Amino acid sequence: MVYDFSNKVVLITGGTGALGRAVVEAFTSANAISIATYITDKEAQKAKTKIGTLDLVKADITKEDEVRKLASNIIQKHNRIDVLVNVVGGFIGGKKVSDLEESEWDKMMNVNLKSAFLISKHVLPVMVLAKQGKMIHISSRTGMKSSGLDSAYAASKSGLIRLVESISEEVKEYGINVNCILPSIIDTDANRKAMPNSNFNSWVKTGDLTNLVVFLCSEEAKAINGAAIPAFGLA
Repeated sequence: MVYDFSNKVVLITGGTGALGRAVVEAFTSANAISIATYITDKEAQKAKTKIGTLDLVKADITKEDEVRKLASNIIQKHNRIDVLVNVVGGFIGGKKVSDLEESEWDKMMNVNLKSAFLISKHVLPVMVLAKQGKMIHISSRTGMKSSGLDSAYAASKSGLIRLVESISEEVKEYGINVNCILPSIIDTDANRKAMPNSNFNSWVKTGDLTNLVVFLCSEEAKAINGAAIPAFGLA
């Protein structure tokens, strides 16, 4: 399926990571006006090398002032945000809850849940005024069922699913679709290095996730709202 996002403004948070870059490439190839956020200058340089010309914006979306500024600047420049794909996330695991530091718990809640809340809070009013929009968050299979030793991560990703459900009900009358995707382990260089003895063939590919993201942001998926869509690959 060939999609055309000409004249659509697409914001990809966390757009410099492995999945984020793939999402940016897909929307850019579909003629979208793509805007990607990043945290470190090293991330930005790597993304430019991989993607080429790209509107990159430095923003920590766990901080409301930065999110507010990000949304405001996009509106001033483009007067709209048609699509939001929130790829920001992180993982801390391998510890029993009794061994988990408070700072580690807080980090998972901030990176995986608070970030989604803040970016949704400041992008949705723009979509409500336009009476249209597509919003995708990346949750996790673990948000549905934990395998243990991942309590903070599991709780944050489960919370993200409930956040998406709630938001989708709040804005459906405005023609806005809000969904999330639940991948298993994503096949990235970083994950391969972290788990070198795993069966990489069972991991979900970034290209497959990207195809799903683009579909959900298209008019063909307008009937899908408030969904948590499994994307487990062969795991």
